[in-house]
Amino acid sequence: MTISPITPTYAVSAQIDPSDFASIAAAGYKTVICNRPDAENPPHLQAAAMAEAAQKAGVDFKVLPLTHQTMTPENVAKQFEYVANAGGPVLAYCASGTRCSVIWALSQAGKQSADDILAQTAKAGYDLSGLRGALG
Repeated sequence: MTISPITPTYAVSAQIDPSDFASIAAAGYKTVICNRPDAENPPHLQAAAMAEAAQKAGVDFKVLPLTHQTMTPENVAKQFEYVANAGGPVLAYCASGTRCSVIWALSQAGKQSADDILAQTAKAGYDLSGLRGALG
């Protein structure tokens, strides 16, 4: 598992494993957000199994499956409502971490310059330059 911080309170990762939750908790993450639809995963990595592992590790677990079709303003707001209410650092994951980075970038449109948003995601290892037009 490789965690890529975008901000001090929001990090992203590719698919995690249920056994990763102890390390996630030890690293100080209070909430994990699953942005990966169950249809993309075998049963042992689907949301119910991950939620059980998170609970055992004492980590809050939220599910907000994202696809191109569901990357809506409503879901951007929902993701960052989870972040705002987490009470500490949040780790979001999907297949590669890209969707979790994209939703963060979209949440920052109008709050930061496109250059700053793209620099932060690039520093975390995600080239989102194709989103420049959507970022303002």
